[in-house]
Amino acid sequence: MKEHQPEIVVDCGIELRAGVLAHDVPGLWSGFSLESGVDINAELLLGPGVAFLGGTVRPAIGGSVNTAGYTSKAYIDARWEIDTRCGIFFGLGIGAAVHDGNLDASEPDRKALGSRVLFHIPIEIGYRLDERQSISVFFEHMSNGNFADRNEALDSIGLRYGTRF
Repeated sequence: MKEHQPEIVVDCGIELRAGVLAHDVPGLWSGFSLESGVDINAELLLGPGVAFLGGTVRPAIGGSVNTAGYTSKAYIDARWEIDTRCGIFFGLGIGAAVHDGNLDASEPDRKALGSRVLFHIPIEIGYRLDERQSISVFFEHMSNGNFADRNEALDSIGLRYGTRF
C-alpha cells in the first residue's frame, strides 16, 4: 500500500506582476496631464527579502511600454511590502527609472521630465487570492525631484495580476 505523499510547494521568492496602467493621469501627484495612452507594465519582485517594520524589503525590476508612443520606462526599486492575515497587502517603494520621454519642452504634447534618470516611487494595494496569485491597484510616480531645470513628473495608475513561483 502506497502512502500518500504531500505536495511540495517551493517558493523561490520570485513574483511576477503585470497589468495595464492609465498613463500620465491628471490630478494625482504630478498635477496635470499632457501624454495619453495605456501602459503595459510588468515587474519581477526578487528574493525572499529582508524583514523590516513588520514587512519585507526586496528588489523589484520592471518596466512599462506606452501603447500610444509616449514615455516608456524601465525601473529598479527597493520595495517594502506587508501582508495582512485577511489577504490584503500593501507595498511602497523607492528607486530609479530610465525613460525614453522628453527632457525639455520641445514638444507641447509631451512632458518635460528634465533628466533621463528619475526617481521612481510606487505604491500598491492588493489582495492575495491564494498562496500564489494576487490582484492589485498599482500607482507609480516618476520625477527628478527638482534636481533639473524641468520637472513636469509623470503619474500612472492601474490594475495588475501577480503570480509567485
